Amino acid sequence: MSDVFKVLEERGFVKQYSHEEVKDILRDECVTFYTGYDATADSLHVGHYLQLMAMAHMQKAGHRPISLIGGGTTMVGDPSGRSDMRKMMTREDIEYNAQRFRTQISKFLDFSEGKAIMEDNANWLLSLNYIEVLREVGSLFSVNKMLTADCYKNRLEQGLTFLEFNYMIMQAYDFLMLNKLYGCKLQTGGDDQWSNILSGMDLIRRKERKPAYALTFSLLTTSDGKKMGKTQNGALWLDAKKTSPYDFYQYWRNVEDADVRNCLSLLTFLPMEEINKLASLKDKEINAAKEVLAYETTKQVHGEQEAKNAMAASQALFGAGQDLDSMPTAHLTAEQIETNKNILDMLIITGMAKSKSDARRLIEGGGIYVGEFKVPSIDYELNTDEISQDGVIIRKGKKHYHRVMLYR
Repeated sequence: MSDVFKVLEERGFVKQYSHEEVKDILRDECVTFYTGYDATADSLHVGHYLQLMAMAHMQKAGHRPISLIGGGTTMVGDPSGRSDMRKMMTREDIEYNAQRFRTQISKFLDFSEGKAIMEDNANWLLSLNYIEVLREVGSLFSVNKMLTADCYKNRLEQGLTFLEFNYMIMQAYDFLMLNKLYGCKLQTGGDDQWSNILSGMDLIRRKERKPAYALTFSLLTTSDGKKMGKTQNGALWLDAKKTSPYDFYQYWRNVEDADVRNCLSLLTFLPMEEINKLASLKDKEINAAKEVLAYETTKQVHGEQEAKNAMAASQALFGAGQDLDSMPTAHLTAEQIETNKNILDMLIITGMAKSKSDARRLIEGGGIYVGEFKVPSIDYELNTDEISQDGVIIRKGKKHYHRVMLYR
């Protein structure tokens, strides 16, 4: 069995761990561990991507991952990193989101017999008797200690509801149940979950008198500490319908030079020797490393063919190829083209602007082009004949393109 802790440490994953024994068990044993994913949206995003890569490295080293879908905990909502209470969701919405998660997670982990486990904490949390929970685990939690956790402390001034206050206990109960069901003794997750993860570890150690451990991973940030994965259209999603493979590719193709090494280390399976060579490139040559990063991440999330399509489209835009078929494209009817030929309307219909005021700001700032022509004013209208014949390409800034074509 390989020493996966050293692998994770070398690649920059490891942030905190509860005991020195974490290193020993990951080197000497086959460890069952878990990471939880609350189903608060209908897709995972790049923050989850990093956690899934860490799980995949651990599985490749011989450990058994449990991917825990938070069908139960999502009913409450995690207050970590929040300045307000999460929106309450219906059971139907949560189950729909959970099913989407299962599909996406399966791209990273092998769920064949004996390899990995997919669980849902709704299987035990939704049927719990409140009085029994209070008697079983309530006495093992100190309110004073819970209030010192960042996830609660940061919310006290804005107002922390009793509903959210129960979240830590529920997550701890998950760890206890997975320990009983599968012998799980390690919980992993993002470093913003440190307090919650420790609570589950402590619960097992106090109630079951068994060893249990915590390990957190770095959050995906830029070299200056800002969270990565935010675009002008919102989060960078793993669902192709929410973030197209092309846009996903372009995001990584355009990261800052200083972030290339970190992204290659955390988000690809390339050997560190190759990563170090790519990250050492300077000036224009670093673009080759960014293309590798964009291709590898897109392949991991969307498959090899979509990665090839996105790469071909990207290269075509910069003069290195001819195939534009993979560029994000709006296929519009003749009526839609005529109705939306004003540039303000077309920016909205293509998703390049969120609203007319947003589109107006982009145009007045000189950031919108049709082909190589800078749009001069908000009154500009696209040539409908040109769209009908070959289509037109609208560009926002230097990096964002969208083709408009007649639906045939």
